[in-house]
Amino acid sequence: MQENGWVPSRFNAVSHTDDGGVILYNSYTGAIATFTQEEDVLSALRRGGVKGELSTTHQALVESGFLVSSAVNEDTRAQFLHQSLHRTDLMHLVVMPTEACNFRCSYCYQTFPRGTMKQEVRDSLKQLIEQKARYIQHLTISWFGGEPLLAFDVIEELSHSILQSATRFGFDYSAEMSTNGFGLTLDRFRSLLSWNVRRYMITLDGLEDMHDSRRFLAGGGGTFQTIIQNLKEIQSIDGDFEIFIRVNFDEDNLGEVPKFLDYLGELFKGDSRFQTFCRPVGRWGGANDGDLPICDSRIAESKIWEFTEQGLSKGLEMSSMVESLLMPTGSVCYAAKPHSFVIGSDGSVYKCTCAFEEEFNHVGSLLADGTLDIDYDKLALWVMSGEEQDEVCRSCFYRPACQGNHCPLYRMRTGKRPCPYEKRKIKKVLHLIWKQYNQGRR
Repeated sequence: MQENGWVPSRFNAVSHTDDGGVILYNSYTGAIATFTQEEDVLSALRRGGVKGELSTTHQALVESGFLVSSAVNEDTRAQFLHQSLHRTDLMHLVVMPTEACNFRCSYCYQTFPRGTMKQEVRDSLKQLIEQKARYIQHLTISWFGGEPLLAFDVIEELSHSILQSATRFGFDYSAEMSTNGFGLTLDRFRSLLSWNVRRYMITLDGLEDMHDSRRFLAGGGGTFQTIIQNLKEIQSIDGDFEIFIRVNFDEDNLGEVPKFLDYLGELFKGDSRFQTFCRPVGRWGGANDGDLPICDSRIAESKIWEFTEQGLSKGLEMSSMVESLLMPTGSVCYAAKPHSFVIGSDGSVYKCTCAFEEEFNHVGSLLADGTLDIDYDKLALWVMSGEEQDEVCRSCFYRPACQGNHCPLYRMRTGKRPCPYEKRKIKKVLHLIWKQYNQGRR
């Protein structure tokens, strides 16, 4: 090694701004930066790197991880980062207060076999958190279903207990919710905020007629107007929260999404708390899978970012999830993380919310005394299916963010590599992040 030798990190990706600047991203450090000195930056990032005294620009590249010492073994760095997923001071629970739902969406994969969480399961869950509270620094609860708001009393009871444990033992607590939004009234929303539920995923698939043809009540009837009215009332209050308006698209509603983004822009332009998250409908295991008009994969990947950019042009925020997915371990699925479990309403323990009928997803149960009885052979299928077994993943620039485990279920079902949408269109994604910041948002 020559003294003061610096080489480009193999975890870099490069894009460009509209005015000729360079956007750099490094998946190991999570740094995203723009530089106006294009030639100086690009020359430093060529294979030979930089030797000798560093310029101001080169020093900035080193500090952000875009240039690394020629003595550094980046494979070892990535391997160490992978081991950090096995931290014991974190816990993430996806909690299903009910498995019932008041919607019957056309592409849904769930069968709603169980209803509200019984009192004995709630008590066991409280004991689990009480036992872990002595050792963890942070707990995240993701309220899920079914439709979680159908069991609002369960959420209230458990939230009060968790907040008391957090105060008593001093761990940080945050919560999020996936909800159809139909029952998200202003009063309920205020209560949820007081219980630290500050991030929400709510799906709207187009304007009223289109949405209601896809996401309708179990007994029949539209849902669009109620959801929109709830969102308008929520917008009227002060508060620190994020609502991701998810737009699921396929061939049926593809042509209507731009008009819907216009409509959302009229409602939420300039309010950074309301953000768009566009994703293609997939065959997720539901009864209607064979009839779903899903998009060709190339069209789907293109439309995700085309719609996102259209939303930006209408004054809508891009979901903060997109940028968080680029961070170190940010694209690793919760199901691949050893400290993350799904707690069913009957106390069954799973790793994934998209495969409740699969035996390999039934990894254990929550016992009456609050302990988790886990089948570690099944658990290993979820947490050991990525870069440990995939040489292509180990050599990928996106390895620290994804670690080959963006979707372990997809790998198990298909044997194929589950590359994230963000990785496959990284230049476009970086450009959209730059565009959002350049427009003075975030």
